[in-house]
Amino acid sequence: MTKNEKRAHGDLLYRAILTLKDLDECKKFFSDLCTVAELRAMEQRFEVAMLLSEGMIYNDILERTGASSATISRVNRSLQYGADGYQAVLPRIKEMQGGNGV
Repeated sequence: MTKNEKRAHGDLLYRAILTLKDLDECKKFFSDLCTVAELRAMEQRFEVAMLLSEGMIYNDILERTGASSATISRVNRSLQYGADGYQAVLPRIKEMQGGNGV
């Protein structure tokens, strides 16, 4: 498989995600796609990103989420130097929650 073919397959997955109509469809799709451990890891990383974006410190995040310091550090690196995926989503989620955070 060429690099372009691999990229097309990856794009297909992201396009499939964009077709999901609601929370229930999303949960079902990811439940079929991922293992329970993979889902929990993604959920934990997203919670860590939310807490970091709210200014919570590492030790408090570790205590609250059970995430390792390596995971917290990795998420923080993504927030600071990543592809800006978190920056696109976090404000939208906070707005949906009325700005109250987690």
